[in-house]
Amino acid sequence: MRHSQKLFLWMLGSGAPAVLCSLVFLERAEMDPALRRTIELVVLLAWLIGSAVVRENVVRPLQTLSNMLAALREGDFSTRGRGARPDDALGLALLEANMLTTTLREERLGALESAALLRRVMQEIDVAVFAFDESGRLRLVNRQGERLLARPAERLLGADVAELGLAELLERDVAPRDAAARVLTATFPGGGGRWEVRRSEFRQGGRPHELLLVTDLSETLRAEERLAWQRLIRVLSHEINNSLAPIKTIAGSLLRRVRSARERALRAAESGGPPASAALPNGLPALPPTSSGVVAAFGASDDDFAHGLGIVAERADALGRFIGAYARLSRLPPPQKRSLDVGTWVRRVAALEPRVSVTVHAGPPVQISADPDQLDQLLINVVRNAADASSETGGRVTIGWELVPNAVRVVVDDEGPGIADAANLFVPFYSTKPQGSGIGLALCRQIAEGHGGTITLENRDDRRGGRATVVLPAAAAG
Repeated sequence: MRHSQKLFLWMLGSGAPAVLCSLVFLERAEMDPALRRTIELVVLLAWLIGSAVVRENVVRPLQTLSNMLAALREGDFSTRGRGARPDDALGLALLEANMLTTTLREERLGALESAALLRRVMQEIDVAVFAFDESGRLRLVNRQGERLLARPAERLLGADVAELGLAELLERDVAPRDAAARVLTATFPGGGGRWEVRRSEFRQGGRPHELLLVTDLSETLRAEERLAWQRLIRVLSHEINNSLAPIKTIAGSLLRRVRSARERALRAAESGGPPASAALPNGLPALPPTSSGVVAAFGASDDDFAHGLGIVAERADALGRFIGAYARLSRLPPPQKRSLDVGTWVRRVAALEPRVSVTVHAGPPVQISADPDQLDQLLINVVRNAADASSETGGRVTIGWELVPNAVRVVVDDEGPGIADAANLFVPFYSTKPQGSGIGLALCRQIAEGHGGTITLENRDDRRGGRATVVLPAAAAG
């Protein structure tokens, strides 16, 4: 029997003695029978209606409380109980229920905000985060983890650790739980390099889970390497320029004085005038007045002297330009980003290379946020290198782009002899070309990383030749 039915029976039972006594007195009283029957009917109706009213007044607040609790259980914090007041027992219960609803709503809102902040932090940090359940299946991955495995989260969640290629990172000798991080060299679909691996355990829903953190150290190491090169370049530029300036000035002055002395001596000899004393710089003997003396003094030795001074001045200029080119590595400004269409950008750069045939394989329409001038400089250098390589074999250059998970990938293929030493190509001052300065690819990598992207060089796997890949991350994709 339900509580409301029991309560109704209790009310009927509590009022039954009084009703029976009233009916007995009415039967014994001397009055009109019709009036007696009317009064008895009124008494019975009052008894039944009163019991129902009392039951309703007791049950209805309980139903209100139960509805409020059910709403709280479902996460609905908009329900409020009427009649809440502190000076009444039932009102006090409703008041406490309303206060509990407010407290839970605030706690729920705080939890949602904290969860949103945690998700945002996980998506923005440069650490790949993976969470595996007790059966070794992936349950959580952030954006950096998607980039590392080159697949979206929809294709990663639920996959086995062996399928993801991360089984070796969970081995105890590679990453012991709650221990210092280990550094290892590995290659993933999203890139290779040196990685810091951390492994720990947590519990969710009473079940153990594995947490794996993988940090890319290559970018940090390259940044430190770049800073070291920039400091070195600044020092070299300062010292060499301090020496080049007076060398260039003195060489030019000496060259002008020698040429002027030669011209005066020649004019004097041809005119047959009085002997001209044309003293050479630094105490050299005066020029003889005769034509034969002029030829003797300003013959081969004087031409060599003038030629040598010219070479000194020319090489001083060349060395100044050389150092100035390297100084750009330490003065590259931050990118001024704006919307850029990838197709327009690629076709514009491809049209600038006249030496070899450059074919553009159009990809999907996509906009990126980038500095057009810097990206032009990057792609021009890459295409020029590809053209240099292809011109050796009479091959072609192809450029294409594609969308990958959260990124845009631009690929430049050549049909040259291939890449012999890819490990040092991005090192400043290193070049495989006889006349190369070693500045182009180092600057390209700095531009790519300044946009939050990467650039890699490798040999093609489909045929002979090299391949340059520029990847711009999702943060730059429109």
